[in-house]
Amino acid sequence: MVASVCALCFGVPYVPPHRLAGAVLDGEATLAGVVVTELRLPRLVLALIAGSCLGAAGLVLQEALRNLLAVPEMLGVSSGAALGVAAPLVLALSLPAVAEPVLALGGAALGGGLTLLAAGLGRSPSAVLLTGAAVAAALQAALLVLMVMADQLDLQLIYRYLLGSLSARTWGDVEGLWLWLLVVVPALVLCAPVLSVMRLGDEDAEALGVRVQRARLAALAIAVLLIAPVTAVCGPVAWVGFLAPHLARWFNPGAGAVRWLPWSAAWGAVAVTAADVPARLALAPVETPAGAWTALLGVPAGVALMRSGRGGRSGGRKAAAPARGLRHDEPGTCGASPRRVTKTGTEDAR
Repeated sequence: MVASVCALCFGVPYVPPHRLAGAVLDGEATLAGVVVTELRLPRLVLALIAGSCLGAAGLVLQEALRNLLAVPEMLGVSSGAALGVAAPLVLALSLPAVAEPVLALGGAALGGGLTLLAAGLGRSPSAVLLTGAAVAAALQAALLVLMVMADQLDLQLIYRYLLGSLSARTWGDVEGLWLWLLVVVPALVLCAPVLSVMRLGDEDAEALGVRVQRARLAALAIAVLLIAPVTAVCGPVAWVGFLAPHLARWFNPGAGAVRWLPWSAAWGAVAVTAADVPARLALAPVETPAGAWTALLGVPAGVALMRSGRGGRSGGRKAAAPARGLRHDEPGTCGASPRRVTKTGTEDAR
């Protein structure tokens, strides 16, 4: 709420918090109303949606691959989506704005598909992560080739886009995301319980009836659907998918994927919204990309959370209490005899 109020109030002109409601009701009647309703409010809504999608996608990837470093930036998904949007711009292809999410989706699917194919269709989580880093590097090299081919104006647009920027976004950009959210949110809700089972390992998940390879492919598909529309609108906002899941685990270490998922989405929204405020104001009147701030602050914070050890891979499991002898007349035992049982007998009774 603090970041949202700052995003709506600060800037030129400055709108005091107690006048925000009046500015929204005034609409186009006043300058403050136009600035708040047509410039700052759609940008805030887009930051909340983009951060939520990236935070949820980061948790899905980390849980599906059982690796805390599995983020969209290291699996070729973000780079592929950026390549799909930047290529038509450099090649001067005249395409409607509606096609941008489709192109981003195709590029993200290309990057994720290449990663899975090269890693043997997701048979090994570690192989997927290492292969994804190589695929992401190859796609970024293709983006550099496109930047060399671009003229000066296109180069400035591509440069700002690749760093992740919410500048000059309107209600039209926000409206283009609702259709994708209607598709991906139900799939995300159905995916969360399966992620909890996959945390146990491939063999245990198979024993419980989960087809691990198909589940991992489905998780990557859901992550692509979360990342691609956001990347099409505001570019790859870096490392939000890395920071948000770690914050969700750190504040609630005893939970599982089902409870971490909404909190990861919420922390992603907080991260992007908070980063967009200094992006607009730190070097005013020059505006810096929000993705530069999320990378600058998100990576050290995420590493610090990982090193703290709280909410890590074993965070969802409580340590077993030391066994003690139990009386048969104590709660949880079967008999009424005062005789104490041994450690082995206690474990068998349990």
